Amino acid sequence: MQSPVVGRPSQGRPEIPRFYRLPLCCVVLLFLSAFSTSQAQVHRQTRQTGAELTPKPAIPAILASFDRYEVVAMPEAHGDKDLDDFILSLIRNPAFPEKVNDIAVECGNSLYQPILDRYIAGEDVPFREVQKIWRNTTQPMCGVSGFFEEFFPLIREINRKLPPGKRLRVLAGDPPIDWAQVKSSQDYVKFAKDRDVNIASVMEKEVLSKHRKALMLFGVVHLMHGVSVPPPGNAVTIDEKDYPNVTFVINNLGDDFNLPASSTDRFANWPVPSLALANGTWLGRMELGSVFPVPFKLGQDCKPVYDFPQKQSMANLVDAFLYLGPNDLRLVEPIPADVALDTDYMTKWLWRKALILPPAETLQELDQQAVDGAGNPLFPAMPDLNSIIQSVIQGCLEHQNHGSSSQ
Repeated sequence: MQSPVVGRPSQGRPEIPRFYRLPLCCVVLLFLSAFSTSQAQVHRQTRQTGAELTPKPAIPAILASFDRYEVVAMPEAHGDKDLDDFILSLIRNPAFPEKVNDIAVECGNSLYQPILDRYIAGEDVPFREVQKIWRNTTQPMCGVSGFFEEFFPLIREINRKLPPGKRLRVLAGDPPIDWAQVKSSQDYVKFAKDRDVNIASVMEKEVLSKHRKALMLFGVVHLMHGVSVPPPGNAVTIDEKDYPNVTFVINNLGDDFNLPASSTDRFANWPVPSLALANGTWLGRMELGSVFPVPFKLGQDCKPVYDFPQKQSMANLVDAFLYLGPNDLRLVEPIPADVALDTDYMTKWLWRKALILPPAETLQELDQQAVDGAGNPLFPAMPDLNSIIQSVIQGCLEHQNHGSSSQ
């Protein structure tokens, strides 16, 4: 079935561009991103016995993880400026090239891997050609990402200062979509339906089979251990069939987590940034569906169908939690000015986005959203999660009724 038109839940803060409010990794193809939780369940689980989380300085802890694991995987570039700034600081650390060979990224079209290799190696490549790497992926959020507009030039500059044997390679993980061949949503699906298979293939071929060390930057839904839906599973789960126990998965505590104040108060004295292991802790024992947005698809009756492992404990899915400070102080990453002012590209971007997540906006509407949100750069407060589910269902019903009345 086609993705239904969803309702727009109200936000407690001023409107900001919608492509920053919902991580599109959970919306691609026929899935909608929504949330499932019970606050009573969350409170019960926080009272369960379990060790306290033990925070350690984040950058040294992540770098030390490469001594035990071949891959460290963490989320990026979904509009969270604090998270993206942290990743840039991690990469700039002088010890990083001593620990890491490759950085695999979600926002990289593998069709352009040869261009990417040449650019990262320091060759003279026109920047308009380089921009295609992240602007022309299957994911609209990539094309307006301020993080990746900084990331690729940063890696190129770091490599200039390194001897050839220490230079970083960047691996494009997104399927090789050729947008010149895409005329409809059906054409798009041909490229985008096997994203996790493509990511897993890149990791197996370029990293795991060669026993190289890699930082893996993708939405955490692609990274969780033991997620077998939709078949054959997410990227890490696919690779772990042949390469078990070599990937260390980090989840950002600010990334759509829905913890009550009684739990978040426990982080009040934590250093920023810090990393804490999940296994054996009270947060690691929580079930995924109680604290995290769980993807679902809508059935023909517009009722949610959950395939994702809602009942799995967080410690079975991720290995550690990254803490970057209080959630109510998180900053939204603004769209870069050169992207917003590139009307030719933004017109294409809006058309592509409408293939995946209708309805389409206009350039004027996007401009107005940016103006309206400029006065408050903070991430919007998470709305009531059950109301989001009901809004999505209502949008589906309205879409079906509209289709019936037009026949």
